[in-house]
Formats: sequence, C-alpha cells, structure tokens
Amino acid sequence: MQGLADGYFVLPYTIGNYLASSKQPKPSLGHPEFKQVEAEVRTLTNKLLSIKGKRTVTSLHRELGKLLWEKCGMARNERGLKEALARIPELRQEFWKTANVTGENGELNQALEHAGRVADFMEFAELLCLDALHRRESCGGHFREEFQTPDGEAQRDDQNFAYVAAWEYRGRARRRYYIRNRSSMRKST
Repeated sequence: MQGLADGYFVLPYTIGNYLASSKQPKPSLGHPEFKQVEAEVRTLTNKLLSIKGKRTVTSLHRELGKLLWEKCGMARNERGLKEALARIPELRQEFWKTANVTGENGELNQALEHAGRVADFMEFAELLCLDALHRRESCGGHFREEFQTPDGEAQRDDQNFAYVAAWEYRGRARRRYYIRNRSSMRKST
C-alpha cells in the first residue's frame, strides 16, 4: 500500500522537481534508439486505433483491476495467482481483438492514451502475479495465505527470499520475464 501511495502522490512531484532542477543534456532526436522507439509507438498507436472492437477500454480495465484485486490483492494464495495467470493472457488477447478506441491520431486523444496505459497494465498485471507466485512467503505487503503462523501472522522465509528480485521485460512479442536475484538469473515464462 505504501508503494501505491508513493507512486500516486509522491513520485509525480519528485520526478518533476528533479527534472526541473537538474542540468540534463538535450536528448538527440537523431539517436537510433529514439528513432526505434518512435517507430514502435507509431506502430502501437496505429494498432490500437485499428481494432474497432465492441468493448470499451474501460470495461477491460475494470475487469483486469477486479481480477488483480481478488487474486493478487493484499491477501493472495497460489491457486488464485495461478487462476489470474491463466486469465490475464486471455484478457490481453481479448483487449487486442475487442477494444474500441475512439478518436484519431495526431490530436489530443484521451481514449488512445487510456488504451495505451491499459495495454501496459495487461503486461504489468502478469508480472505482478508472477512475482507474487514466485515469492513463497508472507512479508510486508506480500501476504500469502498459505504462509502464515497459527496466529495468522506473516511467516517470512529470509533464507530463500532475503533479496530483491528484478524482472527484465523482453518485449510484447516474447513475453518472457527474467528474475535476477543475488548472482543467479532464472527464466520465467
């Protein structure tokens, strides 16, 4: 919950202040990575606007949010996380087939902006559930129902989980995430 609060309330002000007060060199628009990302965004934008489905992006967003709330919320368990991990790819596929993104490109289009964010949320939701399933303990905001003391308190496993897991996203097409912990690297699909 602290991460949610910090991300929503604190981060926008700290990032803005940092960028406004630091002397950063002006980025080059001719850099190959800039051109690559610009092309990727153009392709994604055109793809989102071409779907012309029957479902609103808001309805898909709400379904994803409800799924995460129920299966990967403050209290979660292995069965629920696996159910979410089975449903998220289906919901993502449904999004790319049935979403209706109104408006056009080249102008302020909040529907398009929302659709882009929901597309990202579909990826992040899967990662969130994978990470929660991977962490076989209860610690902080990670309360796994099957890992608690007889009194209902969080049961930590510092021997196996006293590290920071970093996940590397390898793109929409491959949809593989890599777990980095200590000096090892394991692949998760």
